[in-house]
Amino acid sequence: MPPAALSPSRSITMRLQQTAALRQARRAGHLLDSHREHVLGLFRIVVGLLFACHGAATLFGVLGGGHGPSPAVGQWPGWWAAIIQLIGGILVLTGLGARSAAFLCSGSMAYAYFVHHQPDALFPLQNGGVTAALYCWAFFLIVALGPGRWTLPALFGAADDTRSQPATT
Repeated sequence: MPPAALSPSRSITMRLQQTAALRQARRAGHLLDSHREHVLGLFRIVVGLLFACHGAATLFGVLGGGHGPSPAVGQWPGWWAAIIQLIGGILVLTGLGARSAAFLCSGSMAYAYFVHHQPDALFPLQNGGVTAALYCWAFFLIVALGPGRWTLPALFGAADDTRSQPATT
């Protein structure tokens, strides 16, 4: 009997095992779907907090300080980038206009990557642009999926049209 040939009972047993595994994976997927808004909310809070910390460090020399002296008020692009980081990070953190703020933050990080990092080398690990690239895509994810749970507008009962939509398959 060739090794590829299976007895009917062995084939049925394998199919039953595969079906059981698929059912278990679907149940796990539904469990994760039920917590989607919470995970998105936590993701938004952490990304916004870290981004605001970058802005505060650059502008005020706190939290480990910036890289050198603080930029002069209005200096392009350093001061403007730090303002976007601080204010945009706070808005994303709190969920106030989260999608709009995340869009601006994502764009600022794309600018930072393509103008200041990418000319030095092609890949982020080579050009020092890993942080800019990660923030760019993290904020873009918030734009696409919404802010999740625990936003200030939701806390105060304001109309929240920025909530993410349930996943569809």
